[in-house]
Amino acid sequence: MATLTVSAENEKRVKAMGFLSNKGTDNFSARIITVNGKISAEQMECIAEAAKLYGNGTVTFTTRLTVEVQGVPYEKIEEFQQYIAKAGLVTGGTGSKVRPVVSCKGTTCQYGLIDTFALSEEIHHRFFEGYSSVRLPHKFKIAVGGCPNNCVKPDLNDLGIIGQRIPDFDEDSCNGCKKCSIEAVCPMGAAKVTDGVLEINKDICNNCGRCVGKCRFDAIESGQTGYKIYIGGRWGKKVAQGRALTKIFTDKEEALNVIEKAILLFREQGKTGERFSQTVDRLGFENVEKMLLSNDILDRKQEILDANLHVSGGATC
Repeated sequence: MATLTVSAENEKRVKAMGFLSNKGTDNFSARIITVNGKISAEQMECIAEAAKLYGNGTVTFTTRLTVEVQGVPYEKIEEFQQYIAKAGLVTGGTGSKVRPVVSCKGTTCQYGLIDTFALSEEIHHRFFEGYSSVRLPHKFKIAVGGCPNNCVKPDLNDLGIIGQRIPDFDEDSCNGCKKCSIEAVCPMGAAKVTDGVLEINKDICNNCGRCVGKCRFDAIESGQTGYKIYIGGRWGKKVAQGRALTKIFTDKEEALNVIEKAILLFREQGKTGERFSQTVDRLGFENVEKMLLSNDILDRKQEILDANLHVSGGATC
């Protein structure tokens, strides 16, 4: 068995830089941040070359849409970082802080209701990068889904966003057709013609937008873009189902502000070592929602950021 020479202190130091120890060796997996799971051909070529030059030639993909180059020797870590930097790539994504953002391909998907790549990139710059030095009680994961198909499981993240298309139903244009095209296309069974009038059950409708433009009499010609936000989800050894805020946000900046308020709330109200789902349960969902929908937290942003909290943090992976 090989003798390990990298100290526990140095192993911890480089882990904070995104280099995770390869079990039983002095080599590390370099975790490269992809912003939102999208990289250019040039960046891909750079990663492949770096894997051959500094690693063992193997590239793996994580469930959080980052890329890992395996087998990087401890003494080559700095050279590796310098090499990938020429393609605009960096390592990281560990620790008790905002983690890399996960996005589905809603920008190009036929079901996508929002530009998920653009939104997740904005979240990446504003919160992953902007809050990179902010210590939290534990890791904080964000996912962006383009539609209610939930491919990236937004409701199993600390905070998740799901694109919405809220149908604009013009009752005056509805003819109450016996074979209603809206009723036929609705995957949720929320649209029903009753007594010659189309009704949309808001408790069942998930704002998937499939009905928009499907009525031959133009009863639903348009739909408003929205953002549904889930908080307190968690996947892992202990699973927690996130809950949706009661408000669907139609203003992107307002939705982004809610993300910031959630991070600040977690930093201020969370106990070191607990996940956001536990903070939400302890404080009560209704109380947390009330705080996220008010501006008090943002008004105290600097005070919360300056507070000496969560020095160690609770994340171990």
